[in-house]
Amino acid sequence: MDTDQLIRSLAADNTHRAPRVGAVLTMALLVAAPLSILVFATFLGVRPDVMTAMHNPFFDMKFAVTLSLAIPAIIVSLHLSRPEALLRGWGWLLLLPVGLLAVAIGSEAMMAPAMPMTMRLMGKNSRVCLVAIPAMSLPLLAGALFGLRHGAPSRPALAGALAGLVSAGLAATLYASHCTDDSPLFVATWYTLATAVVTAIGAAVGAKVLRY
Repeated sequence: MDTDQLIRSLAADNTHRAPRVGAVLTMALLVAAPLSILVFATFLGVRPDVMTAMHNPFFDMKFAVTLSLAIPAIIVSLHLSRPEALLRGWGWLLLLPVGLLAVAIGSEAMMAPAMPMTMRLMGKNSRVCLVAIPAMSLPLLAGALFGLRHGAPSRPALAGALAGLVSAGLAATLYASHCTDDSPLFVATWYTLATAVVTAIGAAVGAKVLRY
């Protein structure tokens, strides 16, 4: 038997196929999501005036921003799960929420202010935001890291940071339905700080658990 035939025979005998990273990541996030939802339902819950708030475009904007972070972060993290992948050419996707916030802040600035800028910036829930988003992110972060372990990222800290962005974006989407601060200034400040905390945790943990 020559070498080529031997390779073909071995390949034919190996019927086991490792699951795709995307499938594992999806399942891991679906398994982790109920834990985050449980934290949300137990300690927060949907704001009581949600039906009225849905008529406020800045309330809807919060979900656009959080999902425009989570979804591109998933796409980029799957791309970086391959050993040869580079961030170049993909990083612009992560700027989508920045662009949305810039437009929203500009739109709010052109409107007659309902309250002073300082009050819009600080809001009423800044401390809750800084605790709630990271707390709800942790189960999702564990799931995201588990899913990405089935890949082979050449930059594990960066991949871990992307896992943090995924989990923070999804957790912030949950939190947005509770938060009564709808100003884009509040979102740009406090949601961003909470996301930075989760991203830093993901980078630190990912540097260890995603190394191969």
